[in-house]
Amino acid sequence: MEQQIQLNDHNKQEYPPMHTCEHIVNRTMMNFFGCGRSVSAHIERKKSKLDYALETAPTEEDVKRLEEAVNAVIAQGLDVTTEFITQEEAQGRFDLKRLPEDASETVRIVKVGNYDECLCLGTHVKNTSEVGTFKVISHDWNEEAKRWRMRFKLQ
Repeated sequence: MEQQIQLNDHNKQEYPPMHTCEHIVNRTMMNFFGCGRSVSAHIERKKSKLDYALETAPTEEDVKRLEEAVNAVIAQGLDVTTEFITQEEAQGRFDLKRLPEDASETVRIVKVGNYDECLCLGTHVKNTSEVGTFKVISHDWNEEAKRWRMRFKLQ
């Protein structure tokens, strides 16, 4: 007898191309800057923003390199898949700090090819070829908070 998977309710409906792009941006930022995933995100259809905790502000050259790298991943046409595991299986593999206290025992992993995987209940495209072109439209640095905010859109 197959067991029914029980997940927490998800309280928002993301725009799948933008939300999948967020995953790719997060992994690329981690690869380039050694930072964690975004500390704050506001993902919308027309434009979105992500905040990162960094030691220093990225340069204009860094921003251009980020755009190129994210678009190169998107262009690979990677399949976006899901997997279900227990919280116990996720320990050591994923950061569980963001899970709510009442999180279900089963968690969902979203994988963007072999490029990125993370815990997520959101909606995504089936393949990165559906995302479009990533473009940083503005960014700013908060020296006191050591926070870099990036605003982006998909074309």
